Amino acid sequence: MKPENLSLLKSVGQPTVHPDGTRCVVSVTRPDFDADAYVGQLWSVPTAPGALPRRITRGFRDTAPSFSPDGQVLAFLRASVDGPHQLYLVQAAGGEPQAVTDRLLGVTGFAWAPDSYRMVFSSPEPDDGRYGTVDDVPPGREDARLITDLNYRGNGAGYTHDKSAQLFLLEVPDLGAEPRPPRRGRARVTHSFGAGTKTNRSESSHVPAAVQLTSQPVDHTDASFTSDGTAVLFVAALHAGRDTDLVRDIYSLSLDPLPLNGENEPLLIRPTNHQPSTVGSVRESSNGKWLFFTSHNLGTTGIDFVARNTALYTMPAGGGEATVVTDVEVMDVSASGAQLERHGPDGVLVLNSAQGTVELLQVQASGGSRLLVQGNRVVTGASSGGGALIVVATDPLTAGDVWVVEDDGGLRQLTDFSADLRTATDVIEPLELTVTGQDGYEVHGWVVKPAGSGPHPVLLTIHGGPFSQYSVGFFDEAQVYAAAGYAVLMCNPRGSAGYGQEHGRAIKEKLGTLDKDDVLGFLDGALEQVPGLDADRLGIQGGSYGGYLTAWVIAHDHRFKGAIVERGFLDPVSFTGSADIGWFFGPEYVGSNPSQVAAQSPMAAVEHVETPTLVIHSENDLRCPIEQGQRYFTALKMQGTPTSLLVFPGEDHELSRTGTPVHRRQRFMEILRWWNTWLPVGDSEAPISS
Repeated sequence: MKPENLSLLKSVGQPTVHPDGTRCVVSVTRPDFDADAYVGQLWSVPTAPGALPRRITRGFRDTAPSFSPDGQVLAFLRASVDGPHQLYLVQAAGGEPQAVTDRLLGVTGFAWAPDSYRMVFSSPEPDDGRYGTVDDVPPGREDARLITDLNYRGNGAGYTHDKSAQLFLLEVPDLGAEPRPPRRGRARVTHSFGAGTKTNRSESSHVPAAVQLTSQPVDHTDASFTSDGTAVLFVAALHAGRDTDLVRDIYSLSLDPLPLNGENEPLLIRPTNHQPSTVGSVRESSNGKWLFFTSHNLGTTGIDFVARNTALYTMPAGGGEATVVTDVEVMDVSASGAQLERHGPDGVLVLNSAQGTVELLQVQASGGSRLLVQGNRVVTGASSGGGALIVVATDPLTAGDVWVVEDDGGLRQLTDFSADLRTATDVIEPLELTVTGQDGYEVHGWVVKPAGSGPHPVLLTIHGGPFSQYSVGFFDEAQVYAAAGYAVLMCNPRGSAGYGQEHGRAIKEKLGTLDKDDVLGFLDGALEQVPGLDADRLGIQGGSYGGYLTAWVIAHDHRFKGAIVERGFLDPVSFTGSADIGWFFGPEYVGSNPSQVAAQSPMAAVEHVETPTLVIHSENDLRCPIEQGQRYFTALKMQGTPTSLLVFPGEDHELSRTGTPVHRRQRFMEILRWWNTWLPVGDSEAPISS
């Protein structure tokens, strides 16, 4: 794969299955260099053998499809070229989609009521005077912000305290009715949903009015209806101490009577055997008897988040004692896309991270579970309906496709969205490898080796997190470097997710110890066990925590010809106060004793770095602020270590994953240019042209 092949990477979103089980709908998005944006539409995928999928919308970026419970309407989010996502509805049998919101800052999520006539959606509600609520007042001319809380910014979102996500109730209009023309002249008055109801000032008159359900200045997320439709469940931090802990709870808001102006008090639903925890997702069972929710423990402090596996819990719908129904020590049901999906009268579908894969499980309120999908793949979404169970997954050879789970448990593939990618480039299947380190600990990972006998120069890559994992799913980074002639090593050292809490928490307050030993042990083992790797031509690179560990390794091991430190966590001292998570992340991972912190700080050890190092950072990175990279680069430069600083304007911490397509391509080209300088492949140069 070459940098220009990024436009062929098609990502498939969460499926929605029609109630009759004959088809599902998914979103398919891809980077587009001409638009310098992500474009995509919705596809209808029949479940019958031999039937072909087809594109059913033609928007700029259509995502998050969801059939109404009666199967008559398909809802989805649509973004324009320069506008945020809005909620759209279209008749399931076909027709022209109709916008039902016109929110100033867009819609971030929605859910159907059981009656198919109401919906709840979430949307950032800007404070007066902010974000275009006052004409001719650009961001640089807004009033000053008075900050009093620790939690006031988020990577990718910027300031958050003045545009918290609120919940709104919407009545579904008659999609077959005559279109409503825009109001003009005297008719341009506020249209109220009901007496005393607050309407959204940013919505225009051609969309139905929505009732605001919540109003507290915090994000209200993961909203869903109870099984009888009388209340909305959501997750939020509404407690008094929310600014100094990470606790998030479940709340219920009754819709009888209809809340007005967000003034009704939500009901806290907290288990009687409560411990400080953060809830991720909540759903009531289809039969209305149980609440399922995902949560991870936060210790007695309310902020001990390090390598805490997320578990699935159940409790009676009316409240009571919660029971954990997944093994919290070895299972982690917080995989990307792991929203809870109802399955059967008293069950849900969950995704579990497991040693570089993501599995699909069905879990019952009674605690019984069944493994539905496992093996050499990463499940990213699942849904059921009409007797059909649909999964979306990626594996070593596809960036995302749709499968149906057969009655015998087998998988039948329904789509091949990565066919163009495989036609344009040779996709290399990773070699799985387990290495026993010096202390006898086994380190699991993969080698992506170029074609030919070699010997190939080697890139040791390190993932972020640290509580995340490299997986068997298609990985554009490894494919690009391998196509350029580099053997790519990827492993999940201690500190990573997917191998149990003990594995993840092994590096708490001792970063750069066991994790460093594991990645270097994996490198040594791969050089010994895998033919065709050149032990004399080594490079190392990583991003975020991977940037941290790269910087730490090159301060202690000088065998590498070059290094790339990207968006790194490089100075725990300045990180506190400059990063959106700095007030709790650093102290929990490296401790707070100054000498202890210095013993784990790459900035404190930078004087020992001799390896030529490219520092990559993004200007809008709030997770690992750009000052981390700037200070590290300056220290290297002043001491004479060969270095360069590559800065991307307008990008944040997610550049390599969701940055603008042109910047993602440029990033790859500059990385290959760096390696071609300090770690050339051989007679043929690494491809750097587009």
